[in-house]
Amino acid sequence: MKKQPQITEKTRQVFIEVFCELYSQKPIEKISVQEIAKISGYNRSTFYQYFTDLYDLLDSVENDFLNEIKTELANKELSMHTVQNALYCLDKREHLLVLNALLGDYGSARFLKRLKKDITPDQLAINVPQNHSLTPYLIEFYLSTSLSLFRLWLQRQKDLSTVDFFMLVENLYSSGITSYTKE
Repeated sequence: MKKQPQITEKTRQVFIEVFCELYSQKPIEKISVQEIAKISGYNRSTFYQYFTDLYDLLDSVENDFLNEIKTELANKELSMHTVQNALYCLDKREHLLVLNALLGDYGSARFLKRLKKDITPDQLAINVPQNHSLTPYLIEFYLSTSLSLFRLWLQRQKDLSTVDFFMLVENLYSSGITSYTKE
């Protein structure tokens, strides 16, 4: 009997969703395959048909997400390549569960490094000197600050509207923090 691709993908997705929900609440070391299987409504052997262990599942979640973001960024117009554009790609309802896990309190620094690597300087409309000793620092500042603000926004359960949040990020880059601290 052949497996049905829709059912197979649905089962895999259930494992991913349960894992992301748990990973947003506790470190991976405190999550078990048994717990994921039980919450998912499947047995452990079904889990092992899709993933070798929790770290394989985490790699799969990260890789799927990064591939999707790369595809979305590649489809954007060149004139719109900014960190804000990359953040817009991240701010999609279907990404929120994964992002809350990967960028949450228990997410890994490795994922952030991979995400920053995938949002390459040539994709961004930032005006930094090329082939200068400061260039890597300027790019790191730009990306780290944006991702850190985005992470905070998610943690605060998007307490600003999307438009207000992206306007804030843009204004911080163009005018700095002093425009917000003046009375």
